[in-house]
Amino acid sequence: MNRPSTSPDRSGPVTPRGQKTRAKLLKAAESVFGEKGYERASIADITRKGGVALGTFYVYFPDKQSIFVEVVDELGTRLRRLIGEATSACSGRVDVEREGLRTFFEFVRQHPNLYRVVRQAEFVDEACYRRYYDRFAKGYVTGLSRAMEDGEVRRMDPEALAYCLMGIGDFLGMRWVLWEEDPGLERVLDTAMSLIQHGLDARTPAPRNTVKAAPVSKSKKKNTLRPTRRPARGARS
Repeated sequence: MNRPSTSPDRSGPVTPRGQKTRAKLLKAAESVFGEKGYERASIADITRKGGVALGTFYVYFPDKQSIFVEVVDELGTRLRRLIGEATSACSGRVDVEREGLRTFFEFVRQHPNLYRVVRQAEFVDEACYRRYYDRFAKGYVTGLSRAMEDGEVRRMDPEALAYCLMGIGDFLGMRWVLWEEDPGLERVLDTAMSLIQHGLDARTPAPRNTVKAAPVSKSKKKNTLRPTRRPARGARS
């Protein structure tokens, strides 16, 4: 376990039937790894879930780790492709961010095992785990850099910004889709976009100091400005 990751061998059968069988195995593996975890999951569990003969598994994958790595890579590829398609018609970067978040939330709804599978990758195959996020960040950096050049986004470190935005989506999806699906998800999107626009809109300079002193009540203000006088020495109490 946790041996160095190599690019999965995807040179298996290319016939429509072979592609269908491979897809069934990947779908079953996503479910089994998500429900049981990598350590407890077995190849027999995967083939049983996918309705495929045990021996057929080895036509497509040499072992359990190889199919796990491909599940993670495939989830990342599909998610990036869906976000790219959903945002292709967006007119500006802010619209891209909102539609990208919406697409991610929908993907999490359809693939509830995404979080568990990806996070297991850190311990099963660290290179695969990093590759999942690195590939997202690479595309993000390209889009953000272009938006900075076009004046839509104020200039910042594009990679650091990409990971900030990825973190926002990651935690919002976990809280409002995975843990407890919220029918008022638009409210969550509105909040996220309000935060993102405040930092991304190049036309609105970031305030130098957003921390304001708490308002002082009249009574406190009175006591502050007019301290109680001490009685003169020798005066009666």
